Amino acid sequence: MPDVTDPEAPLPDDAGDEVRRIVEQQYAQHINDVLGEVPRPINWRTLPPEDLEHELLELNAWVDWLRHEYGLPAQIIPPMWHRHPELLWELSALRQHWLFCFDPQAKGNQALAWHHDFAIARERLRDWVTISGTRLDRDRPTRITPWPGGEAEDWTEPEAADQPVRERTEDFLVFVRQEAASRRAEQTRYIDELGADDA
Repeated sequence: MPDVTDPEAPLPDDAGDEVRRIVEQQYAQHINDVLGEVPRPINWRTLPPEDLEHELLELNAWVDWLRHEYGLPAQIIPPMWHRHPELLWELSALRQHWLFCFDPQAKGNQALAWHHDFAIARERLRDWVTISGTRLDRDRPTRITPWPGGEAEDWTEPEAADQPVRERTEDFLVFVRQEAASRRAEQTRYIDELGADDA
């Protein structure tokens, strides 16, 4: 066995492998730190409350950038988009696609692919805005057509009256708090049900 205190002693045979493994690990960590994770689709139905808050705030900032950057009218992105799940899901998918296409590891043609898909998404957004009934100056919940015998017993049709849009940012922050509180309540109920099943 070589003398580890002797600087002239030869290294063990597997020392090169160990050094290579450490360097590869550090390099992989460095790449991950620099490039981050690959954007994944967001499932708004299953996010924990803290992630829900974070993702809503991130999406809001991106949507605000998008509407300014591309001069999008309220017929494509209305101020109260956050109050309409169909718009939230569409804009979320568009953002995740943008993050993927403009990732440092993306191929050169991905920006063009995103703009192609963005043109198609704008048409869908127009359709969603028309269906939802939300406008620049007023908003109402998206109407849902009840199916005869197809709704849950405790289901109630959403209020359909138009409300004026005044303080959009304030409404968004209230929305985020409400959604996070609702998700926390869901988690608590789920945990309580698990505890009751175990008892």
